[in-house]
Amino acid sequence: MESKVALVTGGAGGIGSAICEELAAAGATVLVGYMNSIERAESLAAQLPQTSLPHAAFHTPVTDSIALSALAAEVGRRYGRCDILVNCAGTTRYVPHAQLNELDDALIDEILATNVRGSFATVRALHTLMRRTGDALVVNISSIAAVTAMGSNVMYCASKAAIDNMTKSLARALAPEIRVVSVSPGLVETEFVKKMDQAWRDEQVARTPLKRLASPQEIARAVVALATNLVFVTGAIIPIDGGRPIG
Repeated sequence: MESKVALVTGGAGGIGSAICEELAAAGATVLVGYMNSIERAESLAAQLPQTSLPHAAFHTPVTDSIALSALAAEVGRRYGRCDILVNCAGTTRYVPHAQLNELDDALIDEILATNVRGSFATVRALHTLMRRTGDALVVNISSIAAVTAMGSNVMYCASKAAIDNMTKSLARALAPEIRVVSVSPGLVETEFVKKMDQAWRDEQVARTPLKRLASPQEIARAVVALATNLVFVTGAIIPIDGGRPIG
């Protein structure tokens, strides 16, 4: 992936940081997108294996379209290209599905603005720059919650279903210069998941045919595979879930 430039939104998070590391290990120049975690993003960018162009941390507030337009201009000025965009920024909060009153409008708006509108707005800001390469890739980090309707709350599940649908629409709209694919993990061993009730986590493992959770690195390697080997794939939803939906 030498000479490729990749922007990862939510790049300082558990899955995002693994994606940044795997892309850099494959030779790409990585732009670590962050919302608030500037220190983690800058530290990660500094630790990545160096390439011909410098890695960097970029403030990437996905709910701010004006800021995203400025970001696209800055990436174009400094790097002249953007080959890969990974939409990994997301938010949620655990709310039992039956407790509808706890899923208030503020949380609903936050989830949809970040997970759905934010992913679209980032593509909208960068697609002109990405088209210049003639062979660009957008990867949306989704979730099997999109199809199982089991997740941290009802609106989170709905947001991931929207992302998968949007992936297909954008793949059609942006072809052939830009491919768009969803990577759809099952439960991943992030710090967020490690803080959940152990009995619940054990139950999820027991219901997964491969009898474990995914590692962040396994999600990251799927992204690298789409960028390097699975180059005739677009508009697809790639499950990395250990067979959980059939468990």
